[in-house]
Amino acid sequence: MTAAGADLPILARYGDAETRTIAAARRVVAEKFRQAGIDSPELDARILVGHALSLDHAALAAAGARTLTAAEENAIAALARRRLAHEPVARIVGNKEFWSLKLRVDSTTLVPRPETETVVEAALAAIDAEGSRARAMRIADLGTGAGALLLALLAELPNSFGTGTDTSFGALGVARDNAHRLNLKRAAFVACDMGAALRGPFDLIVSNPPYIPSGDIAALAAEVRDFDPWPALDGGPDGLDCYRAIAAAVPALLKSGGALVVELGAGQAQAVNALFLAAGLAPSPPRADLHGVPRAVVARSARKGHGWSIDARQKSGKKALGMSAGSD
Repeated sequence: MTAAGADLPILARYGDAETRTIAAARRVVAEKFRQAGIDSPELDARILVGHALSLDHAALAAAGARTLTAAEENAIAALARRRLAHEPVARIVGNKEFWSLKLRVDSTTLVPRPETETVVEAALAAIDAEGSRARAMRIADLGTGAGALLLALLAELPNSFGTGTDTSFGALGVARDNAHRLNLKRAAFVACDMGAALRGPFDLIVSNPPYIPSGDIAALAAEVRDFDPWPALDGGPDGLDCYRAIAAAVPALLKSGGALVVELGAGQAQAVNALFLAAGLAPSPPRADLHGVPRAVVARSARKGHGWSIDARQKSGKKALGMSAGSD
């Protein structure tokens, strides 16, 4: 037995065949995870054993009594050791499901989290309030990462087109690959900071920006702190730097009556709403996630003839972003 499985005794080549089955390996890996304080130890063990053996859930259950080979034991042990070092399961297997879409992730992207689906829900509710989902719309996703928000929305809005932006070329490559694998050809991706290279008007703009205060990152869970790309986490000293950039850019990019939907960090709703109000947007009460935490806010631009001038906002926004009339 190699060192890879040395700390997982049931995977060693000893004892009778019953102690070396797939089902036994799942049990011991889950117990190791439980002892290490890892959340959902049984689920993580099932996923990782299945990944090591290239078996889906049903096939894994059906093959539970099969005896593992030495190579299979080593493969399981190697993945288990990575999880015991707090590497997230999604990073180990290289993908994460979001809005029922299987998305590839890597070291350049955040792992899409369930609470971010609240942004999709809020965005679709904003769309539904204005008309049919079948109408043609333009969507922008600022800081797209793996493309989760944009691709989830395009999957629900069959005649819409979207553009995702990011400063990470690696993340943009992942997002393009996800769009290709999902056959969402209505998505394009641009390297820029927030909306600096975009030209409106957009019907909908979404974003899950970095919102962790810089000084708080070191205290995050190891799964986040040690494996997520810090630029995708760091929201500046107070966590609001990217919201300020969004507030400055979005009024020039949203169509009259268009909607901005952003994810919120814990306790940030009031401060973010104040920034959007100061930019001339009209935020709604935040939408809570499944844990009851205010997680997404919708802010609409003023309609023509109501409030500030759209043209004036577009001019001031382009100047602030250094955008030329020919930028796109």
